[in-house]
Amino acid sequence: MRLFSPFNWLRPRKAQARCRTALSSQTSLDAAVKEVSTALGPAKADLALVFVSSDFASDLPRLQPLLQERLQSEHWLGCIGGGVVGTNSKGKACELEQTPALSVTLLNLPGAVLQPFAVTTDTLPDLDGSNQQWQQWLGLDPAALRSLIILIDPSSSSINDMMSGLDYAFPSAPCLGGIAAPHAAPHGSLLQGQAVRSGAVGIAIGGDWTLEPAVAQGCKPIGPVFSIEQAERNVLLELSHNQKRDTPVACLQRVLAELNDEERELVKDSLFLGIERGALLMGASTSPEPRSAFLVRNLIGVDPRNGAVAVAERIRVGQNVQFQLREAEASRREARQLLCEARERCDQQPLFGLLFACLGRGEGLFGSKNGDVGIARSVIADLPIAGAFCNGEVGPLAGSTHLHGYTACWGLLRHAPLATSEADPPPSA
Repeated sequence: MRLFSPFNWLRPRKAQARCRTALSSQTSLDAAVKEVSTALGPAKADLALVFVSSDFASDLPRLQPLLQERLQSEHWLGCIGGGVVGTNSKGKACELEQTPALSVTLLNLPGAVLQPFAVTTDTLPDLDGSNQQWQQWLGLDPAALRSLIILIDPSSSSINDMMSGLDYAFPSAPCLGGIAAPHAAPHGSLLQGQAVRSGAVGIAIGGDWTLEPAVAQGCKPIGPVFSIEQAERNVLLELSHNQKRDTPVACLQRVLAELNDEERELVKDSLFLGIERGALLMGASTSPEPRSAFLVRNLIGVDPRNGAVAVAERIRVGQNVQFQLREAEASRREARQLLCEARERCDQQPLFGLLFACLGRGEGLFGSKNGDVGIARSVIADLPIAGAFCNGEVGPLAGSTHLHGYTACWGLLRHAPLATSEADPPPSA
Protein backbone atom coordinates (compact mmCIF):
# COMPACT_ATOMS: atom_id res chain seq x y z
CA MET A 1 0.00 0.00 0.00
CA ARG A 2 1.31 3.44 -0.97
CA LEU A 3 1.94 5.74 2.01
CA PHE A 4 0.37 9.19 1.99
CA SER A 5 2.18 12.19 3.43
CA PRO A 6 -0.12 14.97 4.66
CA PHE A 7 2.63 17.47 3.76
CA ASN A 8 2.82 16.56 0.04
CA TRP A 9 0.40 19.33 -0.83
CA LEU A 10 2.85 21.90 0.56
CA ARG A 11 5.47 21.03 -2.08
CA PRO A 12 5.39 23.29 -5.14
CA ARG A 13 3.99 21.50 -8.17
CA LYS A 14 5.95 21.55 -11.38
CA ALA A 15 4.37 23.93 -13.91
CA GLN A 16 2.30 22.25 -16.59
CA ALA A 17 2.41 23.13 -20.25
CA ARG A 18 -1.07 24.08 -21.37
CA CYS A 19 -2.90 25.28 -24.47
CA ARG A 20 -6.35 26.87 -24.20
CA THR A 21 -8.19 27.88 -27.36
CA ALA A 22 -11.44 29.66 -28.15
CA LEU A 23 -13.17 30.76 -31.33
CA SER A 24 -16.15 33.04 -31.92
CA SER A 25 -18.14 34.00 -35.01
CA GLN A 26 -20.29 36.59 -33.23
CA THR A 27 -20.98 39.64 -35.40
CA SER A 28 -20.40 42.06 -32.50
CA LEU A 29 -16.83 42.51 -31.22
CA ASP A 30 -18.04 42.82 -27.61
CA ALA A 31 -20.04 39.61 -27.92
CA ALA A 32 -17.09 37.81 -29.54
CA VAL A 33 -14.73 38.90 -26.75
CA LYS A 34 -17.22 37.78 -24.12
CA GLU A 35 -17.62 34.37 -25.78
CA VAL A 36 -13.90 33.62 -26.08
CA SER A 37 -13.00 34.96 -22.62
CA THR A 38 -15.74 32.89 -20.97
CA ALA A 39 -14.43 29.78 -22.72
CA LEU A 40 -10.78 30.46 -21.83
CA GLY A 41 -11.10 31.37 -18.15
CA PRO A 42 -8.99 33.73 -16.03
CA ALA A 43 -5.83 31.64 -15.50
CA LYS A 44 -2.69 33.54 -16.53
CA ALA A 45 -0.79 32.52 -19.66
CA ASP A 46 2.72 33.17 -20.94
CA LEU A 47 1.63 34.00 -24.50
CA ALA A 48 -1.69 35.01 -26.05
CA LEU A 49 -2.15 34.72 -29.82
CA VAL A 50 -5.03 36.75 -31.25
CA PHE A 51 -6.34 36.52 -34.83
CA VAL A 52 -9.31 38.61 -35.88
CA SER A 53 -11.09 38.96 -39.21
CA SER A 54 -11.02 42.18 -41.22
CA ASP A 55 -14.73 42.61 -40.44
CA PHE A 56 -13.57 44.06 -37.10
CA ALA A 57 -10.83 46.29 -38.57
CA SER A 58 -12.43 49.57 -37.48
CA ASP A 59 -12.82 48.18 -33.94
CA LEU A 60 -9.23 46.91 -33.70
CA PRO A 61 -8.02 49.56 -31.18
CA ARG A 62 -10.78 48.37 -28.79
CA LEU A 63 -9.91 44.68 -29.05
CA GLN A 64 -6.85 44.38 -26.82
CA PRO A 65 -8.25 46.45 -23.93
CA LEU A 66 -11.43 44.38 -24.03
CA LEU A 67 -9.51 41.10 -23.99
CA GLN A 68 -7.10 42.22 -21.29
CA GLU A 69 -9.94 43.18 -18.98
CA ARG A 70 -10.97 39.52 -18.94
CA LEU A 71 -7.82 37.50 -19.74
CA GLN A 72 -4.27 37.49 -18.38
CA SER A 73 -1.11 36.91 -20.37
CA GLU A 74 2.47 38.14 -20.10
CA HIS A 75 2.79 38.59 -23.89
CA TRP A 76 0.18 39.39 -26.56
CA LEU A 77 0.62 38.99 -30.31
CA GLY A 78 -1.82 38.98 -33.21
CA CYS A 79 -3.09 40.47 -36.45
CA ILE A 80 -6.03 40.97 -38.78
CA GLY A 81 -6.55 38.11 -41.22
CA GLY A 82 -8.47 37.79 -44.45
CA GLY A 83 -9.93 34.77 -42.67
CA VAL A 84 -9.41 33.28 -39.23
CA VAL A 85 -8.30 29.82 -38.11
CA GLY A 86 -9.17 28.65 -34.61
CA THR A 87 -10.26 25.89 -32.30
CA ASN A 88 -13.42 26.29 -30.27
CA SER A 89 -13.94 25.29 -26.64
CA LYS A 90 -15.24 21.86 -27.73
CA GLY A 91 -11.98 21.14 -29.57
CA LYS A 92 -13.27 21.58 -33.13
CA ALA A 93 -10.75 23.27 -35.44
CA CYS A 94 -12.27 25.56 -38.10
CA GLU A 95 -11.31 27.87 -40.95
CA LEU A 96 -13.70 30.84 -40.97
CA GLU A 97 -13.61 32.71 -44.27
CA GLN A 98 -15.58 35.79 -45.29
CA THR A 99 -17.29 36.05 -41.92
CA PRO A 100 -16.67 37.89 -38.63
CA ALA A 101 -14.39 35.81 -36.43
CA LEU A 102 -12.11 36.03 -33.40
CA SER A 103 -9.60 33.35 -32.42
CA VAL A 104 -7.65 33.50 -29.15
CA THR A 105 -5.08 30.98 -27.91
CA LEU A 106 -3.49 31.07 -24.45
CA LEU A 107 -0.23 29.17 -24.00
CA ASN A 108 1.55 28.23 -20.77
CA LEU A 109 5.10 27.22 -21.68
CA PRO A 110 7.23 26.33 -18.63
CA GLY A 111 10.91 26.65 -19.46
CA ALA A 112 10.30 28.92 -22.46
CA VAL A 113 12.23 32.11 -23.12
CA LEU A 114 9.96 34.57 -24.96
CA GLN A 115 11.31 37.78 -26.50
CA PRO A 116 8.80 40.12 -28.17
CA PHE A 117 9.85 42.60 -30.85
CA ALA A 118 8.30 45.42 -32.87
CA VAL A 119 10.06 47.35 -35.64
CA THR A 120 9.29 49.82 -38.38
CA THR A 121 10.34 48.66 -41.84
CA ASP A 122 11.04 52.03 -43.50
CA THR A 123 14.78 51.59 -42.97
CA LEU A 124 16.52 48.23 -42.53
CA PRO A 125 20.03 47.45 -41.32
CA ASP A 126 22.65 46.88 -44.00
CA LEU A 127 22.91 43.27 -45.22
CA ASP A 128 26.61 43.94 -45.88
CA GLY A 129 27.19 44.95 -42.28
CA SER A 130 27.44 42.89 -39.10
CA ASN A 131 24.67 40.46 -38.20
CA GLN A 132 24.76 42.06 -34.77
CA GLN A 133 23.15 45.15 -36.32
CA TRP A 134 20.10 43.04 -37.22
CA GLN A 135 20.03 41.42 -33.77
CA GLN A 136 20.16 44.84 -32.11
CA TRP A 137 17.55 46.28 -34.50
CA LEU A 138 15.12 43.56 -33.42
CA GLY A 139 16.29 43.71 -29.80
CA LEU A 140 16.74 39.93 -29.60
CA ASP A 141 19.37 37.81 -27.88
CA PRO A 142 20.40 35.11 -30.39
CA ALA A 143 21.63 32.83 -27.61
CA ALA A 144 18.08 32.60 -26.20
CA LEU A 145 16.29 32.12 -29.52
CA ARG A 146 15.35 28.92 -31.37
CA SER A 147 12.45 30.00 -33.60
CA LEU A 148 10.53 33.12 -34.60
CA ILE A 149 6.95 34.19 -35.28
CA ILE A 150 6.70 37.34 -37.41
CA LEU A 151 3.60 39.30 -38.46
CA ILE A 152 3.93 42.03 -41.10
CA ASP A 153 1.66 44.95 -41.89
CA PRO A 154 0.56 45.06 -45.56
CA SER A 155 1.92 48.63 -45.84
CA SER A 156 5.47 47.43 -45.13
CA SER A 157 8.19 47.65 -47.75
CA SER A 158 11.41 45.67 -48.37
CA ILE A 159 9.88 42.46 -47.00
CA ASN A 160 12.21 40.15 -48.93
CA ASP A 161 15.24 42.07 -47.63
CA MET A 162 13.86 41.69 -44.12
CA MET A 163 13.59 37.90 -44.64
CA SER A 164 17.25 37.83 -45.72
CA GLY A 165 18.18 39.86 -42.65
CA LEU A 166 16.42 37.44 -40.32
CA ASP A 167 18.37 34.54 -41.83
CA TYR A 168 21.57 36.56 -41.52
CA ALA A 169 20.92 37.35 -37.86
CA PHE A 170 19.53 33.96 -36.79
CA PRO A 171 20.64 31.35 -39.35
CA SER A 172 19.49 28.28 -37.44
CA ALA A 173 16.07 29.56 -36.32
CA PRO A 174 12.99 28.74 -38.43
CA CYS A 175 10.83 31.81 -38.99
CA LEU A 176 7.08 31.56 -39.60
CA GLY A 177 4.41 34.16 -40.10
CA GLY A 178 2.50 36.18 -42.65
CA ILE A 179 1.35 39.50 -44.03
CA ALA A 180 -1.81 40.71 -42.34
CA ALA A 181 -4.95 41.68 -44.24
CA PRO A 182 -5.31 45.25 -45.54
CA HIS A 183 -8.23 47.45 -44.51
CA ALA A 184 -9.48 51.02 -44.84
CA ALA A 185 -9.24 52.03 -41.15
CA PRO A 186 -6.59 54.65 -40.22
CA HIS A 187 -4.35 52.32 -38.23
CA GLY A 188 -2.18 49.24 -38.68
CA SER A 189 -3.16 45.59 -38.86
CA LEU A 190 -0.93 44.21 -36.10
CA LEU A 191 -1.43 43.64 -32.37
CA GLN A 192 1.28 43.61 -29.74
CA GLY A 193 0.71 44.15 -26.04
CA GLN A 194 -1.99 46.80 -25.83
CA ALA A 195 -0.98 48.54 -29.04
CA VAL A 196 -2.12 48.44 -32.67
CA ARG A 197 0.96 48.63 -34.87
CA SER A 198 2.29 48.82 -38.41
CA GLY A 199 5.72 47.61 -39.55
CA ALA A 200 6.47 44.15 -38.21
CA VAL A 201 5.91 42.51 -34.82
CA GLY A 202 6.66 39.08 -33.49
CA ILE A 203 8.06 36.93 -30.76
CA ALA A 204 11.20 34.85 -30.47
CA ILE A 205 10.77 31.46 -28.81
CA GLY A 206 13.66 29.84 -26.96
CA GLY A 207 14.51 27.84 -23.89
CA ASP A 208 12.79 24.45 -23.87
CA TRP A 209 10.35 25.22 -26.71
CA THR A 210 10.58 25.63 -30.48
CA LEU A 211 8.49 25.56 -33.66
CA GLU A 212 8.78 22.66 -36.08
CA PRO A 213 8.03 24.06 -39.57
CA ALA A 214 6.19 22.55 -42.51
CA VAL A 215 5.69 24.67 -45.64
CA ALA A 216 3.23 23.24 -48.18
CA GLN A 217 3.25 25.08 -51.51
CA GLY A 218 0.35 23.13 -53.01
CA CYS A 219 1.73 22.41 -56.47
CA LYS A 220 2.68 19.34 -58.46
CA PRO A 221 5.52 19.40 -61.01
CA ILE A 222 4.70 18.97 -64.67
CA GLY A 223 7.25 18.13 -67.36
CA PRO A 224 11.00 17.67 -66.93
CA VAL A 225 13.50 19.70 -64.95
CA PHE A 226 15.11 22.34 -67.18
CA SER A 227 18.45 24.11 -66.74
CA ILE A 228 18.66 27.87 -67.22
CA GLU A 229 21.08 28.67 -70.03
CA GLN A 230 20.32 32.38 -70.46
CA ALA A 231 18.57 34.81 -68.12
CA GLU A 232 18.45 38.50 -67.23
CA ARG A 233 17.33 39.41 -63.72
CA ASN A 234 13.88 37.78 -63.55
CA VAL A 235 13.48 36.92 -67.25
CA LEU A 236 14.09 33.42 -68.61
CA LEU A 237 15.60 33.59 -72.10
CA GLU A 238 16.77 30.04 -72.80
CA LEU A 239 16.32 26.62 -71.17
CA SER A 240 17.83 23.22 -71.87
CA HIS A 241 16.89 19.58 -71.30
CA ASN A 242 18.87 16.54 -72.45
CA GLN A 243 21.36 18.86 -74.16
CA LYS A 244 18.59 20.45 -76.26
CA ARG A 245 18.20 24.21 -75.93
CA ASP A 246 15.07 26.20 -76.65
CA THR A 247 13.05 29.23 -75.59
CA PRO A 248 11.01 28.94 -72.39
CA VAL A 249 7.76 29.27 -74.38
CA ALA A 250 8.74 26.40 -76.70
CA CYS A 251 9.67 24.25 -73.68
CA LEU A 252 6.34 25.06 -72.03
CA GLN A 253 4.42 24.20 -75.20
CA ARG A 254 5.97 20.72 -75.20
CA VAL A 255 5.06 20.28 -71.52
CA LEU A 256 1.46 21.35 -72.15
CA ALA A 257 1.12 18.90 -75.02
CA GLU A 258 1.63 16.03 -72.56
CA LEU A 259 -1.14 17.13 -70.17
CA ASN A 260 -4.65 15.72 -70.03
CA ASP A 261 -7.73 17.86 -70.63
CA GLU A 262 -8.34 18.55 -66.93
CA GLU A 263 -4.75 19.66 -66.39
CA ARG A 264 -4.87 21.92 -69.45
CA GLU A 265 -7.93 23.61 -68.00
CA LEU A 266 -6.07 24.26 -64.74
CA VAL A 267 -3.16 25.80 -66.64
CA LYS A 268 -5.32 28.85 -67.43
CA ASP A 269 -5.25 30.00 -63.79
CA SER A 270 -2.83 27.77 -61.92
CA LEU A 271 0.50 27.60 -63.79
CA PHE A 272 3.67 28.47 -61.86
CA LEU A 273 7.40 27.97 -62.05
CA GLY A 274 9.48 26.14 -59.45
CA ILE A 275 13.04 27.42 -58.96
CA GLU A 276 15.33 24.84 -57.43
CA ARG A 277 17.00 25.50 -54.13
CA GLY A 278 19.77 22.93 -53.84
CA ALA A 279 19.88 22.38 -50.08
CA LEU A 280 18.17 20.37 -47.41
CA LEU A 281 14.70 21.49 -46.48
CA MET A 282 14.43 23.28 -43.15
CA GLY A 283 13.36 20.53 -40.81
CA ALA A 284 15.01 17.80 -42.82
CA SER A 285 13.19 14.80 -44.18
CA THR A 286 13.55 11.51 -42.36
CA SER A 287 15.19 10.22 -45.54
CA PRO A 288 19.00 10.17 -45.32
CA GLU A 289 19.21 11.51 -48.88
CA PRO A 290 19.15 15.28 -49.50
CA ARG A 291 15.94 16.60 -51.08
CA SER A 292 16.04 19.54 -53.42
CA ALA A 293 13.27 22.06 -52.95
CA PHE A 294 11.55 24.10 -55.64
CA LEU A 295 10.51 27.58 -54.59
CA VAL A 296 7.21 28.15 -56.41
CA ARG A 297 6.78 31.56 -58.02
CA ASN A 298 4.23 33.27 -60.29
CA LEU A 299 4.76 33.58 -64.04
CA ILE A 300 4.15 37.27 -64.72
CA GLY A 301 4.66 37.75 -68.45
CA VAL A 302 5.57 36.33 -71.86
CA ASP A 303 7.37 38.02 -74.76
CA PRO A 304 6.05 36.40 -77.95
CA ARG A 305 8.87 37.95 -80.01
CA ASN A 306 11.63 35.88 -78.46
CA GLY A 307 9.76 33.29 -76.38
CA ALA A 308 11.02 34.71 -73.08
CA VAL A 309 9.11 34.28 -69.81
CA ALA A 310 9.22 36.62 -66.78
CA VAL A 311 8.94 35.13 -63.29
CA ALA A 312 8.39 36.80 -59.92
CA GLU A 313 11.87 35.97 -58.59
CA ARG A 314 15.47 36.80 -59.42
CA ILE A 315 17.04 33.91 -61.34
CA ARG A 316 20.50 33.06 -62.63
CA VAL A 317 22.18 30.88 -65.22
CA GLY A 318 22.85 27.35 -63.95
CA GLN A 319 19.75 27.06 -61.77
CA ASN A 320 17.19 24.35 -62.46
CA VAL A 321 13.49 25.10 -62.95
CA GLN A 322 10.34 23.08 -63.42
CA PHE A 323 6.82 24.14 -64.35
CA GLN A 324 4.27 23.60 -61.59
CA LEU A 325 0.50 23.17 -61.51
CA ARG A 326 -1.53 24.08 -58.43
CA GLU A 327 -4.48 21.78 -57.68
CA ALA A 328 -6.34 20.46 -54.67
CA GLU A 329 -5.24 16.83 -54.59
CA ALA A 330 -1.56 17.72 -54.95
CA SER A 331 -2.02 20.24 -52.14
CA ARG A 332 -3.55 17.59 -49.87
CA ARG A 333 -0.81 15.05 -50.56
CA GLU A 334 2.00 17.51 -50.06
CA ALA A 335 0.59 19.02 -46.86
CA ARG A 336 -0.07 15.60 -45.37
CA GLN A 337 3.43 14.34 -46.21
CA LEU A 338 5.15 17.41 -44.77
CA LEU A 339 3.06 17.34 -41.59
CA CYS A 340 3.78 13.62 -41.15
CA GLU A 341 7.51 14.34 -41.43
CA ALA A 342 7.24 17.24 -38.98
CA ARG A 343 5.33 15.04 -36.52
CA GLU A 344 8.05 12.39 -36.75
CA ARG A 345 10.63 14.99 -35.75
CA CYS A 346 8.72 15.70 -32.52
CA ASP A 347 9.57 13.53 -29.51
CA GLN A 348 6.02 13.92 -28.20
CA GLN A 349 2.76 15.26 -29.59
CA PRO A 350 3.02 19.00 -30.32
CA LEU A 351 1.19 21.25 -27.91
CA PHE A 352 -0.22 23.49 -30.63
CA GLY A 353 -0.33 24.05 -34.39
CA LEU A 354 0.11 27.55 -35.83
CA LEU A 355 -1.13 28.04 -39.42
CA PHE A 356 -0.58 30.89 -41.86
CA ALA A 357 -2.47 30.07 -45.06
CA CYS A 358 -2.87 31.95 -48.32
CA LEU A 359 -6.20 33.56 -49.13
CA GLY A 360 -6.09 31.46 -52.32
CA ARG A 361 -6.36 28.25 -50.34
CA GLY A 362 -9.35 27.43 -48.14
CA GLU A 363 -12.65 26.50 -49.71
CA GLY A 364 -11.64 28.06 -53.04
CA LEU A 365 -8.86 25.51 -53.50
CA PHE A 366 -10.20 22.42 -51.73
CA GLY A 367 -13.87 22.81 -52.65
CA SER A 368 -14.96 22.33 -49.04
CA LYS A 369 -14.41 23.98 -45.68
CA ASN A 370 -11.54 23.31 -43.28
CA GLY A 371 -9.20 21.88 -45.90
CA ASP A 372 -5.84 22.56 -44.23
CA VAL A 373 -6.99 22.00 -40.65
CA GLY A 374 -8.65 18.76 -41.71
CA ILE A 375 -5.38 17.54 -43.18
CA ALA A 376 -3.54 18.42 -39.97
CA ARG A 377 -6.14 16.69 -37.77
CA SER A 378 -5.81 13.53 -39.91
CA VAL A 379 -2.08 13.52 -39.10
CA ILE A 380 -2.21 14.72 -35.46
CA ALA A 381 -5.58 14.01 -33.90
CA ASP A 382 -7.00 16.67 -31.56
CA LEU A 383 -4.21 19.16 -32.35
CA PRO A 384 -5.29 22.66 -31.19
CA ILE A 385 -4.88 24.97 -34.21
CA ALA A 386 -5.02 28.73 -34.71
CA GLY A 387 -3.84 31.22 -37.30
CA ALA A 388 -4.89 33.44 -40.15
CA PHE A 389 -5.41 33.65 -43.89
CA CYS A 390 -2.69 36.00 -45.11
CA ASN A 391 -1.69 38.21 -48.05
CA GLY A 392 1.63 36.40 -48.18
CA GLU A 393 3.10 33.71 -45.96
CA VAL A 394 6.54 33.51 -44.34
CA GLY A 395 8.27 30.17 -43.93
CA PRO A 396 11.53 28.30 -44.46
CA LEU A 397 12.38 26.39 -47.62
CA ALA A 398 15.75 24.78 -48.35
CA GLY A 399 17.28 26.36 -45.26
CA SER A 400 16.25 29.96 -46.05
CA THR A 401 13.25 32.08 -45.11
CA HIS A 402 11.01 33.15 -48.00
CA LEU A 403 7.87 35.15 -48.58
CA HIS A 404 5.44 32.74 -50.26
CA GLY A 405 2.10 32.81 -52.03
CA TYR A 406 -0.56 30.08 -52.13
CA THR A 407 1.12 28.18 -49.29
CA ALA A 408 0.17 26.76 -45.92
CA CYS A 409 2.99 27.57 -43.51
CA TRP A 410 2.71 25.45 -40.36
CA GLY A 411 4.60 25.72 -37.09
CA LEU A 412 4.16 22.84 -34.65
CA LEU A 413 4.95 24.13 -31.15
CA ARG A 414 6.87 21.38 -29.38
CA HIS A 415 8.61 20.85 -26.06
CA ALA A 416 12.29 20.16 -26.80
CA PRO A 417 14.49 20.68 -23.71
CA LEU A 418 18.02 21.74 -24.51
CA ALA A 419 19.47 19.76 -21.61
CA THR A 420 18.47 16.47 -20.02
CA SER A 421 16.49 17.10 -16.87
CA GLU A 422 13.89 15.51 -14.67
CA ALA A 423 11.04 14.11 -16.78
CA ASP A 424 8.46 16.76 -17.51
CA PRO A 425 4.75 16.17 -16.98
CA PRO A 426 2.84 15.69 -20.22
CA PRO A 427 1.35 18.87 -21.71
CA SER A 428 -2.40 19.36 -21.54
CA ALA A 429 -4.60 21.00 -24.12
